[in-house]
Amino acid sequence: MKILMVCLGNICRSPLAEGILQKKVDEHQLKWEVDSAGTGSWHAGEQADPRSIEVADQHGLDIRYQRSRQLTEADMDIFDLIFAMDASNYQNILKLATTAEQKAKVHMIMNMADEGQNEGVPDPYWGDDGFENVYQMLDRATDGIIEKYK
Repeated sequence: MKILMVCLGNICRSPLAEGILQKKVDEHQLKWEVDSAGTGSWHAGEQADPRSIEVADQHGLDIRYQRSRQLTEADMDIFDLIFAMDASNYQNILKLATTAEQKAKVHMIMNMADEGQNEGVPDPYWGDDGFENVYQMLDRATDGIIEKYK
C-alpha cells in the first residue's frame, strides 16, 4: 500500500505525519510506502521546518531526510490513500482528481482518530506553540490508519 500525507507547504504537518506513520509501519513490519507532499510549491526541495524536526526529535523520529515537494496529478494514481491535513488541503487535492476512484482515495486525516468529525490539523507555521499539539493529533490519527488498514 502507498500512503501520501498532504498539507499546504509540506514542511510542518505532512512531514510529521509521514515520519510518525513510517515509524509505525516499520514497527508493525507492514509493506507500505509512506510519502508526503504539499498543495503549494513555495518550499519545494526544502527540509522540514526546524520546529517540526525538533518535535520529531523529541519523540525519537528523524525527519531530516525529507524534502518538500508539490502534489502532482500523477500522485492521484500512484497512491492508494491520500490524507489531507485540513479542509482547504482536502479541496485542493480533490481539484487534481479526475475520476471517482481518485476522489475516493482522499480523506481527512483526523477522521482516522475521530470518524466523521472532519477536524483539521491546525497549521503551526505562524507560531511556535502548536507543533507538539500537531504531533499528538497526528499520532492518534496514524494509530487509526494502522488499525484500519493493517
